[in-house]
Amino acid sequence: MGRIAKGINKVTGTVIGVSGRLILLALVILLLVEGMSRGYAFGYDIFHPTAMEEAPGTDISVTIPEDQSDSETAAMLEDVGLIANRYAMMFQLKFYEYEIYPGTYQLNTAMTSKEILRELNEKPAEETDS
Repeated sequence: MGRIAKGINKVTGTVIGVSGRLILLALVILLLVEGMSRGYAFGYDIFHPTAMEEAPGTDISVTIPEDQSDSETAAMLEDVGLIANRYAMMFQLKFYEYEIYPGTYQLNTAMTSKEILRELNEKPAEETDS
């Protein structure tokens, strides 16, 4: 019985070892696929932004205070429903070298994040008159 038990233990150990490797390999593949999918979606948001709504959309008045950071502005725009991804907008802001000026802006949910950045990159009418 000792030899049979050793044989069974050896086979069981091999099956468990192979199963563990297969599970680990499946997890690695799952993480790679998920990472590639999310990476593609993020890149798509950066270089081919879409609007939150179809035209005509909804007009939203946004006031950006003087001391508000770019990341706070992106978070605010995401919270009010003007953009879908604040991190993609932050990347666009740096990549396209836009600057956000303080003031009150009339934005629309039919605008893409890049169009919104173009608007925020120009000083509002009240600011340029003074």
